[in-house]
Amino acid sequence: MTSRSDVLREVMLETSTTQSGLSRLSGVRQPSISGFLSGKVDLSDDQLDRLLSCMGFRLEVVRRPVVPQVTRSERRSWQLHRRLSTLLNHLSLEEWRPTIERNLDRLGDNVTGQPHERNLDHWRQLVERSDLPGLHRVLTGLDRDSIEMREVSPMSGLLPDEQRREVLQLVG
Repeated sequence: MTSRSDVLREVMLETSTTQSGLSRLSGVRQPSISGFLSGKVDLSDDQLDRLLSCMGFRLEVVRRPVVPQVTRSERRSWQLHRRLSTLLNHLSLEEWRPTIERNLDRLGDNVTGQPHERNLDHWRQLVERSDLPGLHRVLTGLDRDSIEMREVSPMSGLLPDEQRREVLQLVG
């Protein structure tokens, strides 16, 4: 897949548009455009579409499913948390809350460094706010942030042992 900066660079070359010219057209500062082109500054699809439109183009995003590259341990953790997600609702969260809070305290005493401390804080906030959609996202997500969140998961001891064994048998 072509990076956003490559798309911007390609259109600028095709239209003979300089960084300063694109800056004048778009109102985006030239140093920001330079950062976009070098990849030092993140460029969203919306920003890229806006810049391309200044040069007579639109952005088309093609989405397709891909199997993420995760380690065996990350896949096992995801499968366990995914099963737990099927049991998560307002009632179960309230039942689980004392165990989750004990686990958070225990983990907080033993974990140092980033991103683990930040992730524990995020877990704490999700539980305190009873943020079910946020919890489901972390339990089932395959993005790097969700994977790292599960590395310091306070959800141990919540999945019934029979279901835990079943999941572990499935993932090998």
